[in-house]
Amino acid sequence: MAQILDSLNDNSAAGVSLCCYVNISSKVQIARITNIENWYFERVVFPGQRLMFQAPAEAQLEIHSGMMASSIMSDSIACSKLVVNEEEGVVADMFQQKPSGASVELKGVSQAA
Repeated sequence: MAQILDSLNDNSAAGVSLCCYVNISSKVQIARITNIENWYFERVVFPGQRLMFQAPAEAQLEIHSGMMASSIMSDSIACSKLVVNEEEGVVADMFQQKPSGASVELKGVSQAA
């Protein structure tokens, strides 16, 4: 079950999709959407954590990572690439966005980026 916080207003609900991002790195990341007017979305995503959220297709998910007291934007992903196929429970392109040097285990098979 997805917990939806900071929902969009009713006017923009028609074009909203359920999305999923997985932090496959070994560092804590900040996931942020800044290109949607009058909406604030920012979450801490721990290593291995799956973030489920609702967003319009035109939203851009910014991934910020870094060390103590510093942060750099390491990736920007179109939310349309993170859409969950709710009918089949399949996440589209979940493991496609991999930072360099990271590895992810998928169904018992280790895949290096």
